[in-house]
Amino acid sequence: MIKDVTIRFEKSNDPDSIDVLFSASEMTDQVEKLMDCVSDHSKRKIIVTDINNQNCVIEEDAIISASSDGRKVRIVTNDGLFSLRQTLQGFEKIISKKTFMRISRYEIVNSSKIQKFDFTIRGTLRIEFEGGMETWASRRYIPSIKKHLSGKEDEKL
Repeated sequence: MIKDVTIRFEKSNDPDSIDVLFSASEMTDQVEKLMDCVSDHSKRKIIVTDINNQNCVIEEDAIISASSDGRKVRIVTNDGLFSLRQTLQGFEKIISKKTFMRISRYEIVNSSKIQKFDFTIRGTLRIEFEGGMETWASRRYIPSIKKHLSGKEDEKL
């Protein structure tokens, strides 16, 4: 039985990450339960509407792409299509900036789901995802896509 729990906060220089450290004399069931509890909460979940207009919860990492559909965001996953009553700009604020990148004025994609890129003669970029789905990036966003993929988003061109 744990007799004393100390909780301490330390400021980090990385605004997009939270490090959690568990320190104990040994790994016990209680420590494992605490670790499981924290890891379950670290997976971002989003409440969306399915094609039957029913609310459901999806994990952020299941999202392949999100695009503007008027006043809704159309979300594509391997499990199907979902919608979220929000603007694409608002959606962009709640998702991981390390995983997702904007590829056009109307679309954001999960960079971890990308299988390959192809440049066309016209200067556009074809993006192919796992499972064969594809989309196109606009020329205007190619510099920011390159920065995102190189991990240098904070730097200016």
